Amino acid sequence: QVQLVESGGGLAQPGGSLRLSCAASGFTFSRYGMSWVRQAPGKGLEWVSGIYADSMDTYYEDSVKGRFTISRDNAKNTLYLQLNSLKPEDTALYYCAKEDGYYFSPYKLDYEYRGQGTQVTVSS
Repeated sequence: QVQLVESGGGLAQPGGSLRLSCAASGFTFSRYGMSWVRQAPGKGLEWVSGIYADSMDTYYEDSVKGRFTISRDNAKNTLYLQLNSLKPEDTALYYCAKEDGYYFSPYKLDYEYRGQGTQVTVSS
């Protein structure tokens, strides 16, 4: 069955960096778009970024543009999110999510498959 396992979260100082990973299994990873979503304490789910199955297109939510970079390694069945210039408002539980097809849908939140999440805390 589909499994998505995130890792790489932790505590970072404002201005710091983290790299999140999402190990995928149970489906043909190279045929599906993938996205990252997050949920801050006391808030709803927020779409962060998406990438096509072939990496030919990416898209970012406005608040993370220029600071976060999504990428994938189809040979390793792994999705990544590089988080730079972190801000306290980036504190959240970050999830990777499998899209229904080759592309991604910006701002989509109702995913059939989503991982358990990795916690990112930005604090001095």
